[in-house]
Amino acid sequence: MELLTSSCWKDYELIDTGGLEKLERFGKYLLARPEPQAVWEKSLPETEWERISHARYKRTKGINPSQQEFNEKGEWKLKPGMPDQWMISYSYKEMQLKFRLGLTAFGHIGIFPEQAVNWNYIYDFLNSLRDTRDALRVLNLFAYTGGSSLAARAAGAEVVHVDSVKPVVTWAKEDMENSGLKGIHWVVEDALKFVRREVKRGNRYDGIILDPPAYGRGPEGEKWILQNSINEMIRTCSQLLNPESSIFILSLYSMGFSALIADSLSNTHFGIVPDQEIGELFFTDRSGKKLPLGTFLRFKK
Repeated sequence: MELLTSSCWKDYELIDTGGLEKLERFGKYLLARPEPQAVWEKSLPETEWERISHARYKRTKGINPSQQEFNEKGEWKLKPGMPDQWMISYSYKEMQLKFRLGLTAFGHIGIFPEQAVNWNYIYDFLNSLRDTRDALRVLNLFAYTGGSSLAARAAGAEVVHVDSVKPVVTWAKEDMENSGLKGIHWVVEDALKFVRREVKRGNRYDGIILDPPAYGRGPEGEKWILQNSINEMIRTCSQLLNPESSIFILSLYSMGFSALIADSLSNTHFGIVPDQEIGELFFTDRSGKKLPLGTFLRFKK
């Protein structure tokens, strides 16, 4: 079991955590957001959080009675001068990525910084094969704004980016263009439907990346519930991944989902892979408290 954190960020920092919140720096702006795993006390006093944060997101929770599923709503409280959108950069070796950030109604801002360790992993692996293969193909599922898609494209791979939310895919396309890249294939579709069809088409990929949510909806109302569908998703992906010289990454940010679940899923559908890694992603705040930010499984073969 491994603990992975990124040390390459200049435009991101976890400043403080506690009281079910986290205080982060994205570029020159400090944001306070809910964080259900920060169950300890804050190191900085509340007055300091209020003084130095440029924006704070407050969430209300409830159940949508018509759909019988969890529903989250909230709003941002902005200080004067805080923009709705701004840019940050990420660099690793020759990879230079740029991301447009924005304050969304659900508290997300367009990036998950902890995933940078996987971007580096993707970039290094694909570059190691660049001179031995004519065209490397990578599939990114539940791809959001596409940090992993950009990393794969920066390494020269052909990338298929799948997400069910059209505005999010448009956002990812902007990040591609801002990063000086082009040629990613965009797909607005339910991820499970897409991989089922890819198996029927006989397609194969040299890399598959998944970062599924606990709950989600496809463009035609298809319901995704992680514990109900993740087994079929991994089984189907095992039929799409090239048996040799390939990479697989699974990230899970769902309370109660252990990395051992990912390990058992992988062993069931891919068999025992010698170079497999499992563990937790995290960042450390300025006081030394480690904030868990999801589990991961990845391997290359």
